[in-house]
Amino acid sequence: MSKKLIAGNWKMNGGKVANEALLNALLAEVGQPACSIAVCVPAPYLAQAQSICAASAIDLGAQDVSPHEVGAFTGEQSAAMLKEFGVRYVIVGHSERRQYHGETDALVAAKAQRALACGITPIVCVGESLAEREAGKTEEVVKRQLAAVIHSNGHCISEIVVAYEPVWAIGTGKTASPEQAQQVHAVLRAQLKAASEKAGRIKILYGGSMNAANAKELLSQPDIDGGLIGGASLKATDFLSIIASAV
Repeated sequence: MSKKLIAGNWKMNGGKVANEALLNALLAEVGQPACSIAVCVPAPYLAQAQSICAASAIDLGAQDVSPHEVGAFTGEQSAAMLKEFGVRYVIVGHSERRQYHGETDALVAAKAQRALACGITPIVCVGESLAEREAGKTEEVVKRQLAAVIHSNGHCISEIVVAYEPVWAIGTGKTASPEQAQQVHAVLRAQLKAASEKAGRIKILYGGSMNAANAKELLSQPDIDGGLIGGASLKATDFLSIIASAV
């Protein structure tokens, strides 16, 4: 397996002054990390982040992308636009997009397809709600969500990143135990292996309240290849600690 990936998801947080302070604090300490690093920033700050992180160990990510190539889609940003700002990764299908914006599995697959067409790596999020977990449907849900992306992008599925984010553990302070997380990651790994002979190159990240305290144990699991970090990515010390755990 290649280097682990630690990707920060700033969500709808930030400001020009705060962004500059955070990114400069990261760059001052990150050195030559053992893992790959990305920060997924709000769209208005892509240019600022691109300028600050240019020629550094930190790659740039976006938080969403349009499934359309171009046209009358007010408020959307295309993959080609993101590419012009040096975006390397884009999050698709985050649980907040699925919940608050009604994004379907098919729409998430279409967004991944547009990203791949422009040479951007989609970070495809899958995960179950608390009700689904308690009903014993975790495996069914995550496999269904991932299957839609595999179906639409089978020929280049090895180019994606997958992020397992149990919805019940996002922003709640609750975290899946390392064993719970590993169990789901193993299911996703098997599904990817069945879909592509190059599945071994696909990173599967854990994205449910990973923080400085639990990162090392989570990242030690055999099928956890990194983390999609929410709140902890907004604090330089915490994010750097997680990066240091990703060896």
